[in-house]
Amino acid sequence: MSDPFTYFWIAVAVVILLVDLWAIVSVFRSDKSDGVKVLWSLLLVLFPVVGLIIWGFAGPRGIKPGTGPTSPEHSKG
Repeated sequence: MSDPFTYFWIAVAVVILLVDLWAIVSVFRSDKSDGVKVLWSLLLVLFPVVGLIIWGFAGPRGIKPGTGPTSPEHSKG
């Protein structure tokens, strides 16, 4: 396990996993229907890299109204 390439691929896998988790959370925080959220989540889980690419171009993201920051110093406007 001292091969540098092994550590590189482990790091790549961890980064992909973390970005996938972030994308899934973003999908569930969007205002899309529950069915759409489940389908996007399945795509991201079953095809992590391809799913992220597709989600990056066409996927739901964003925050539902009322679930974002509540204090004025954390809001954008």
